[in-house]
Amino acid sequence: MYDVVIIGSGPAGYTAALYTSRAFLKTALISGTQPGGQLTTTTEVDNYPGFPKGIMGPQLMIDMQDQVKRFGTEIVSDEVQHIEKKDRIFHIKSSAREWQAKTVIVTTGASAMYLGLPSEQTFAGKGVSACATCDGFFFRGKEVVVIGGGDTAMEEATFLTKFASKVTIVHRRSEFRASPIMLERAKKDPKITFLTNQVVEEIVGATAVTGIRLKDTVTGTTKTYPTQGVFLAIGHKPSTSFLKGLVDLDAKGYVTVKRPTGALTAQTETNVPGLFAAGDCVDPRYRQAIVAAGQGCMAAMDAQKYIEDAD
Repeated sequence: MYDVVIIGSGPAGYTAALYTSRAFLKTALISGTQPGGQLTTTTEVDNYPGFPKGIMGPQLMIDMQDQVKRFGTEIVSDEVQHIEKKDRIFHIKSSAREWQAKTVIVTTGASAMYLGLPSEQTFAGKGVSACATCDGFFFRGKEVVVIGGGDTAMEEATFLTKFASKVTIVHRRSEFRASPIMLERAKKDPKITFLTNQVVEEIVGATAVTGIRLKDTVTGTTKTYPTQGVFLAIGHKPSTSFLKGLVDLDAKGYVTVKRPTGALTAQTETNVPGLFAAGDCVDPRYRQAIVAAGQGCMAAMDAQKYIEDAD
């Protein structure tokens, strides 16, 4: 029997574990198939406070993991398949075992959606990114493309104009899913151009990205478009499928947390008493490590209060 079982690692999970274990709550963290989350796939992280010279994403996650181990968190590399609640106790089943807990904190995150091209992985960290906020700084004075046609693509493109000399939005259709105001803002920006009815067939380059091969969806012709950076903005998928039928999820699969009237920020409570959620699995907007860490702290404190009130 655990006081807290945290499902998912990354900044939200490790921060939650840090706070619960330091509060002398018996804590287990089930790290999932990708311990450390999305930061383990990044290179240098310059926007996490406390590292004036930056830090590699995988190293930041190793440091967080070591920190929570120091306070007694039990970390297990496994993947949760099912959760149910019986008589106020959570039963968490994975491929290897079953846990019982008084509370559960879900921090399983969300993963960026990719086109499915092998070259995306080949050039990951070498010109391909799914986060303009994270990596835009490294493309100062360069020409980049943004793949997508929704609000996220318009936001990413507009943000990138702060650094890049030119931003091209590439979209497979002539119409955009973006809201009119976001689309108009992008169209008015002199640094942004549009390529419509184009699909990306390949990302090309030697040691780094030098261009993308495009196919015209109307004429069928192909061409190589020069660029030094490719930003994917075709959406994110929260890792919450195992929660279906237990926790309220929105239309896109993000965990729904309580938002009291007049509150300045959302809480971490779900519709299931004792089950809390934090990080990118509840946050479709910011998707930043520092935000996830803050929510992880909130979830830990909420879980501690829940246990105290139940005793």
